Amino acid sequence: MQLHISPSLRHVTVLPGKGVRDLIQVKVGGKKVSYRMLLYSLLFFTFLVRFVFVLSTVDSIDGEARCSSLGCLGKRIGPRLLGRRMDQSVPEVMYKVLEQPIDKEELQGRTDIPQTLEEFMAEVKDSRFDARTFALKLREMVSLMEDRTRTAKIQEYLYRHVASSSIPKQLHCLALRLANEHSTNAAARLQLPSAELVPALVDNSYYHFVLASDNVLAAAVVAASIVRNALRPQKFVIHIITDRKTYYPMQAWFSLHPLSPAIVEVKALHHFDWFSKGKVPVLEAMEKDQKVRSQFRGGSSAIVENNIWDIDLNGKVNGAVETCRGEDQYVMSKKLKNYLNFSHPLIAQHFNPEDCAWAYGMNIFDLEAWRNTNISNTYHQWLEQNLKSDLSLWQLGTLPPGLIAFHGHVQAIDPFWHMLGLGYQENTSYEDAETAGVIHFNGRAKPWLDIAFPQLRPLWAKYVDFSDKFVKSCHIRAA
Repeated sequence: MQLHISPSLRHVTVLPGKGVRDLIQVKVGGKKVSYRMLLYSLLFFTFLVRFVFVLSTVDSIDGEARCSSLGCLGKRIGPRLLGRRMDQSVPEVMYKVLEQPIDKEELQGRTDIPQTLEEFMAEVKDSRFDARTFALKLREMVSLMEDRTRTAKIQEYLYRHVASSSIPKQLHCLALRLANEHSTNAAARLQLPSAELVPALVDNSYYHFVLASDNVLAAAVVAASIVRNALRPQKFVIHIITDRKTYYPMQAWFSLHPLSPAIVEVKALHHFDWFSKGKVPVLEAMEKDQKVRSQFRGGSSAIVENNIWDIDLNGKVNGAVETCRGEDQYVMSKKLKNYLNFSHPLIAQHFNPEDCAWAYGMNIFDLEAWRNTNISNTYHQWLEQNLKSDLSLWQLGTLPPGLIAFHGHVQAIDPFWHMLGLGYQENTSYEDAETAGVIHFNGRAKPWLDIAFPQLRPLWAKYVDFSDKFVKSCHIRAA
């Protein structure tokens, strides 16, 4: 039996006896070669032929010349045989196509653009695109996805803004029921505080909290958290400031839900003369700054879970947590340039854009040190300058003028005392929040709204008595 495989393979001899693996001997160039060597040789050449075919196919797709020389083939095969892998560069034609601008209007209504990665890969496999067509299809699909993502983000922001700025029907119900209670129930019209406790309102031996909100439920939660976590609540005075329309519901709530032994005072803005005095009354500034009004209307909820009175301010007026450094880069990355308009010469002349910002919502003030400064006049002067500049000195909101007025008077305190961002990011876990001294639901996802983050809502809900008749009748629930 002779098999003509190649010029050097003369003949195959079949020997009797033994197994198949030992039955075959091959004479190559006059020498006997075992079955195994022949088998391995055939396998190697088969692999080599298929490999060269794959390389030539890739070259044709990339638009390159086939690798026909031994040197070129060695460059491709050599590194792989040595256990190394050469990086394959992206064809230049793909860069050129992807860098070209695309008219977004041309994509609208197109039905031939893949909607998912799976559709794109299936079309690529079926059609066997060259590099240029591949890049065109990829650019169209990515551009369409980017446009839809951008639209979705805008819609989400709009919906969340509407949800957060609107008064939920449950809270509206609560305010109406309390206002009605105030008009019909003498117990809901108690003087707060009672006459014998009025001297404590200006007594420096007490610890004074100031809470500004027109949200009765939020104010109730914050006040309850202060008292429940106090070491000496009998030395606490809580000054609650609200607007004219919420004054009666707020007074009714705290008249019917006393926080003894703490002392509670409820006042409205129009009860303070200084709000309406000066060249630029604060109330006038609030009327011009919609975001200031919305901040006051929404009511930030800062829950106090520890005693803050051991903080040393080192002679400064304001103790606050800085927001330019910390583990959470999403929340703790704010500097003055994030709030003030440094393209305006008046701002650029007085401030450094790289100076650290600090957080409102939980601040501790040394009133004696405050009286020795010109902070209040500075605040009003900058409000006047901003009004003259058509509100162009800073972003709308309550924080920027505070950053200016207290500039140089702030003592940085431990972030433990003010955990931020619970209303606009859900990276904080319930366990981490429980370890903080004060947690702040700043942002749109307030805990009393449906858009609140479910895992963080219990931090707020534990201070609400859901069996209370007003809370229950307005269908306010924990979730």
